[in-house]
Amino acid sequence: MAHDDQSSAPRPDSILNNLTGYLDTRIDLIRLELQQRVNVLFVNVLHGAFIAFFGLMFFLFLNLYAALALNTVFNSPSLGFAAVAGFYLLLLVLVLVGVDKKAFQSLADKTLKDTIYKADKR
Repeated sequence: MAHDDQSSAPRPDSILNNLTGYLDTRIDLIRLELQQRVNVLFVNVLHGAFIAFFGLMFFLFLNLYAALALNTVFNSPSLGFAAVAGFYLLLLVLVLVGVDKKAFQSLADKTLKDTIYKADKR
């Protein structure tokens, strides 16, 4: 009967094998989750870069069109470009003088809230 008690007790080598298998599985799961997050990040960065590039091109050509249209209105080869540049200089001065960094900080706080660190929902 003492022999039966030993056979029902878990053997240390099987517990170690189970623990090693569990740890290997957890490491594989972490690697897969990391790979998935890197893939999502790559897609988001690439998508954002394309949107930024095409948005910049649109903005640039819209400003060139506005400057050329103002050249026609002012009947001058360069006064339209000066007007557009003056408009952006005025915006720059307004931002430098009137807008505090705290406004940008509150915008960043609202936009980036819980994006980098999220509680694990498992």
